[in-house]
Amino acid sequence: MTTTALSQRPIGELLRQWREHRRLSQLDLAIQADISTRHLSFLETGRSNPSREMVLHLSEELDLSLRERNRLLLAAGFAPVFSETTLDAPQMTAVRKALRQILTGHEPYPAVVVDGRWNLVDANASLSLFTRLVSPDLLAAPANVLRASLHPEGMAPHIVNLGEWRGHLLGRLRRQIALTADPQLEALHEELRSYPCDQPEPEVEMPGPGEIVVPLRLRHEGHELAFFSTIAAFGTPLDITIAELAIESFFPADHLTAEILRSTAPQPLA
Repeated sequence: MTTTALSQRPIGELLRQWREHRRLSQLDLAIQADISTRHLSFLETGRSNPSREMVLHLSEELDLSLRERNRLLLAAGFAPVFSETTLDAPQMTAVRKALRQILTGHEPYPAVVVDGRWNLVDANASLSLFTRLVSPDLLAAPANVLRASLHPEGMAPHIVNLGEWRGHLLGRLRRQIALTADPQLEALHEELRSYPCDQPEPEVEMPGPGEIVVPLRLRHEGHELAFFSTIAAFGTPLDITIAELAIESFFPADHLTAEILRSTAPQPLA
């Protein structure tokens, strides 16, 4: 099920398609949304038209993104309620400052901000540890961080555990596709899968002795650096742009990595 296909359907069909995509029966969703199965059936077949409030209520129960909620509202004949504001707009000043504070505060460790399709939005100076390994062509806007990570002219030749890290990234992307049904993410997944990899890619992530996270192991000037990462998002977004932003922060997974990063830390970006 793709977003394009969804946007061309009547509201009833959209609701049914999303319900089935979430693997819910009519009874499951009706109980979850505290409405009757008869009412839900009438909405899905077009025998009844949902109110604006019902569209938003069912969108919430189906855990749809703000972007998809707007599409369902349009299909039902209502105006969208969630804005999509560019980051350089005046009303986004506080958001930009918050992102910059997080990025600079994470120095001397790498951190990056990406949008909902993994395109680079912002980064701190320490990300140069990664980007210096990537062909300039892959860093041209809009630079996609997953492509830069796994492309043979990107970080891939320098990743010691490429099979393991590739499996981890593709797994994250598949889970995102399952949630969003975004055709652009599906195309990105197929592209990334086509890249060569000379290491086995685990079908299931299984920890080795003493491991608690999947590390990124990177060759760097005769050393092997190890990182783990965390991902943060804005807690109560009401704007599509903000809702789709994610901040990935990399931390040293061992003492050697921490020491090297602290000793070679670049100056913070202005």
